[in-house]
Amino acid sequence: MGITDPPLRLPFSTNPRIDLSSTDTAHDNENQRDTPGLDSRLLQRIGTYLRPYTGWVVLALTLTLGASLLGPLRPFLVQKAIDNYIVLGDLDGLERIILFLVLALVGEGILAFAKNYLTQWIGQHAIYDLRTKVFRHIQNQPLAFFDRTPIGRLITRTTSDVEALSDVLSSGLVVIMGDLFRLIFITYFMFTLNATLALVTLAVMPLMVWVTFWFRKNAREMYRETRKQVARINSFMQEHVTGMRIVQLFNREKEEMDRFEGINDDHRQAQVHTIFYFAIFWPAVQIIADVALGAIIWFGGLQAMAGSLTLGVVIAFIQYARQFFDPIRNLSNQYNTLQRAMAGAERIFGLLDEDHAIEEPDAPVELGRVDGAIEFKNVWFAYEDGEDGTPNWVLKDISFKAEPGQTVALVGATGAGKSTIMNALLRFYEIQRGEILVDGVDIRQLRLRDLRRHLGMILQDVFLFSGSIEKNLTLNDDRITEAQMRKAAELVQADRFIDQLPNGYQQDVKERGASLSQGQRQLLSFVRALVYDPEVLVLDEATSSVDTETEELIQNAINRLMEGRTTLAIAHRLSTIQDADQILVLHKGAIRERGTHQELLAMDGLYRKLYELQYRDQERVEAGA
Repeated sequence: MGITDPPLRLPFSTNPRIDLSSTDTAHDNENQRDTPGLDSRLLQRIGTYLRPYTGWVVLALTLTLGASLLGPLRPFLVQKAIDNYIVLGDLDGLERIILFLVLALVGEGILAFAKNYLTQWIGQHAIYDLRTKVFRHIQNQPLAFFDRTPIGRLITRTTSDVEALSDVLSSGLVVIMGDLFRLIFITYFMFTLNATLALVTLAVMPLMVWVTFWFRKNAREMYRETRKQVARINSFMQEHVTGMRIVQLFNREKEEMDRFEGINDDHRQAQVHTIFYFAIFWPAVQIIADVALGAIIWFGGLQAMAGSLTLGVVIAFIQYARQFFDPIRNLSNQYNTLQRAMAGAERIFGLLDEDHAIEEPDAPVELGRVDGAIEFKNVWFAYEDGEDGTPNWVLKDISFKAEPGQTVALVGATGAGKSTIMNALLRFYEIQRGEILVDGVDIRQLRLRDLRRHLGMILQDVFLFSGSIEKNLTLNDDRITEAQMRKAAELVQADRFIDQLPNGYQQDVKERGASLSQGQRQLLSFVRALVYDPEVLVLDEATSSVDTETEELIQNAINRLMEGRTTLAIAHRLSTIQDADQILVLHKGAIRERGTHQELLAMDGLYRKLYELQYRDQERVEAGA
């Protein structure tokens, strides 16, 4: 048996395989890996996306430093107001200190606003840069990359994983620095006012540190479990919404609902366990803060009654005690944010480091308008190696030539290598041996954009994007005028059904062209190819599952497209074979026979057997018609 060709398709998946017996084990396995700690290497790499905004980051840190100073300054001013002015009855001094308090409060608010806006602005620009880089990287990968990478995983990388870095890039570093500065300033002011009360306040820190580490450890474990359950729900939903037709066809609604309820229950339990640790941590922090406050009131009150401490100092320390534990709580939250960011960063950078982009030539050959001569010279290709390390050859020593304007038809059983030849010509996959020439130039000496500009491909599985018919025909290329588009539609007679639509060329085709029939989508693919006016046409004929009238329109469109163009066609119709200048008969990756239709029939070999199996009934139908 030959190796089955992978489906000929654009470099993105449009028809994910549905397996109702599993739920994205790739995602599950991936999420079972330990969440990395605060990896300095990953932090440095994340920081590179802030480098273009270094000046703005420095300004944000300066604003943060100012806001961090003004907050702890207020209790210090309150102490001065009470001890130096209220107790002494100095109204003028009190008015001055109140003015300073107001200025400090207003200044802190202004600086906090400016800092928050600036950090979010920096973060969103950095996220934009990162997401753009990830998507560009994905676009540059060959089809082999998409064959082995789940599409859901790539979507997760460009959305939720990138978003996981948003808080870190937006405000993580600045918030952490701000909280540290605030703790330093609060500690400085407390020791400046009274070292004994400062030590009393800090006496609860060992307990606070222990509670924080306990929470961090347990919350991290539960977060891992919750994230895994979220991935299971997402993958289950993606599979079953895509495969809903199969679910309903085989009456599996109840069984799949039971499976979903099980997965949903696992997610609920993981969330409840996570909430348990949060429910303990925050009250514990509050109790510890209240213990510190009680100790300040007790020891401060005793010293105040003994006359060794002023009332203003006691009140200031009460305010400092309330301020002191807020940054600690914030730092704990920021640590969890960093943990999530590390997990997302590890997956994103793992994707970026896996680069299999097809190598572009250092000194590319520039092609103008090509004649369309195509030649395969001793081409060998394998998608993968066998267990013994030797390639599983899908194409074996393929050699043929198509002269400008000729039509070469490829026939053969499933897995013979027909689609692989098309993929190799467009350089979706790199051949291991041999050469493929366009007008005598090896395609590896051409830029990919230049090569594919001269080749037009039409697939059986037509992919249409959400949006208008016009956008699908021009692909938002400003170089294509409306007149060119309409002329192409007239040539393949697609204008007949387009003009009958309520909004004509502005009609929304819905996702994957759901609002159009199979034949209409196929006609639009012909228009799209013709609009770009390629010199070489790569054609996988598709006239199955359409009515007779639409099939006739499609065949007329194919004939018009092939006029004056070199055509390589996987032949499904007898007329294509009979009109072809050369027919290549492929079997198990090799060309077994070649010639015209009549020449091959006269050989009484493999082609004749294929003809009798696949095309004789067509001949009878066409003769009857």
